[in-house]
Amino acid sequence: MKKIKIIIADDHQIVIDGLKSILSREVDMEVIETAQNGKEVIEKLDKELVDIIVMDIEMPVLTGIEATEIIREKYPSVKVLILSMYNTGKFVQGLIEIGANGYILKNNGKEELVKAIRFIMEGDEYFGREIEKTLRQSIKRRKENYTEELKLTNREKEVLKLIAIGDTTPIISKKLFIAHSTVETHRRNLLEKTGVRNSKGLVKYAYENNFL
Repeated sequence: MKKIKIIIADDHQIVIDGLKSILSREVDMEVIETAQNGKEVIEKLDKELVDIIVMDIEMPVLTGIEATEIIREKYPSVKVLILSMYNTGKFVQGLIEIGANGYILKNNGKEELVKAIRFIMEGDEYFGREIEKTLRQSIKRRKENYTEELKLTNREKEVLKLIAIGDTTPIISKKLFIAHSTVETHRRNLLEKTGVRNSKGLVKYAYENNFL
């Protein structure tokens, strides 16, 4: 039987030890490596690919969010399951947008963890019940915001269009004759209003909502 190769990433050793103990009892799973921050995860993947990363969000050096973005770019075949205590729309929506394959809470039982890993390895996404509820609420709020046209100012619309065509902050600054700091302020406001987490999300939003 081919085993599912796993890396566990969490900045608390007691959590790593507990997860390793749980997963080592599963005949079809093998914990290959452990890491205490996102940077260590990437370094370990550089040496040996695994099937799935079970990863916390809040970690030093490189967060789970930042690590997920890098994994999606460098190692698209590697699955990512987020295991966190955070249950907010900001984190859930953001991680889905950058390509996390699943998200469960740390207060779930071991059965949920094992089930999530198996679901993901079969090609599905897996989100715990509480996470699904949070996701539905987040989507509802975003739809409500959209019906109000997000109240984007004319300048914000200009900045959004330029971000969508790939312009950097210095280029936008020159084109619109505004300071770099002003561009960044508009960028932050756009992220907050649209509910996306990064520039990739803004590009997607601009195309989907006919801003180009």
